[in-house]
Amino acid sequence: MKKIRERRDLAIHGAPPAFAAPLHVGRPNIGDREAFLSLVSEILERRWLTNNGPLVRRLEERIAALHGVRHCVAMCNGTIALEIAIRALGLKGEVIVPSFTFIATAHALHWQEIVPVFADIRGDTHTLDPDAVESMITPRTSGIIGVHTWGRCCDVEGLQAVADRHGLRLLFDAAHAFGCAYGGTRVGNFGACEVLSFHATKFFNTFEGGAVLTNDDALAEQMRLMRNFGFAGLDNVIHPGTNGKMTEVAAAMGLVNLDAVDGIVQANRRNHTLYKALLDPLPGVRVLDYDPAQDPNYQYVVAEIGRDCPVGRDRLLEALRAENVLARRYFWPGCHRMQPYRDLYPHAGLLLPVTERIAGEVLVLPTGTGLPEQDIRTLCAVVSTVVGASV
Repeated sequence: MKKIRERRDLAIHGAPPAFAAPLHVGRPNIGDREAFLSLVSEILERRWLTNNGPLVRRLEERIAALHGVRHCVAMCNGTIALEIAIRALGLKGEVIVPSFTFIATAHALHWQEIVPVFADIRGDTHTLDPDAVESMITPRTSGIIGVHTWGRCCDVEGLQAVADRHGLRLLFDAAHAFGCAYGGTRVGNFGACEVLSFHATKFFNTFEGGAVLTNDDALAEQMRLMRNFGFAGLDNVIHPGTNGKMTEVAAAMGLVNLDAVDGIVQANRRNHTLYKALLDPLPGVRVLDYDPAQDPNYQYVVAEIGRDCPVGRDRLLEALRAENVLARRYFWPGCHRMQPYRDLYPHAGLLLPVTERIAGEVLVLPTGTGLPEQDIRTLCAVVSTVVGASV
């Protein structure tokens, strides 16, 4: 549509973009730089750069305490953490997952020759529907991976009930849910284990990183072996493994950002409240709610551009990008429409009507500590103009 007909629909033809510098989704939050550099100096003085160093162990202890769990096993990234958790739990055959998730959730299974079976989501929460999960169970099903989406939890109780009825292992991809709670209990205490991501785009980051939270002592010990090639002491390999270790410099970033987490959540909540106040009155536009009882981290501002909106989601996205707002279509078009799953299961979409609808409506908007209030107001004014000009 050539720059929204050269931005004619915005009635500002010839004007410069609303933002001189791009506004990104997932722009990294960074804590106290001086504190970080001080920790890096300590690392260099010790010359202990990796292999379960003191900063990694300190970060594990603090994250475990924050979530009220016995074990935090830090990893080099969230995908490796998920792969190790899947292998440690002995999953095989088929595992049920949502298609409405980042592709790593499905890839972590496929990479280990496990079939990801896609079940539909609930339209109100964008998370796995336990009834849909139950309908996809076969004799080959060994487990379920629930995904906490957008910075809040999925239906933990409903999924656990399904897993218990069918004797399945249950774990959670909690990449979005650092610090969140369900029914007053923090993430990390549900299922066999829960996997966190500390990628740079997450509101809490360690540059790259991840972790598995669990209260299972034996499982935690097994995963610690697996992240370090199966070594139990010098020259003593007792378990198959890989290299999943977190570096000390990543842990330093994590420790500094952990001190800043409360302020980041407050900024995210403030941004979400303002977006909701400015966008919800627009026809067909709804900013997804958070339940304060779940201690959400407000990591994402998710707008649903419904069928009753005068302008479609993709056209609105194009208009925003013309103004230097790099909004995103998460998790479009759904894992089942990406390779290799598109070829493996060409008709999967027939069983995923809610997933297909939500994937076509979701627009994720910039947020974070580096986003001024005035930028949010300007961005929302662009949305209002585009929607109003299309009536």
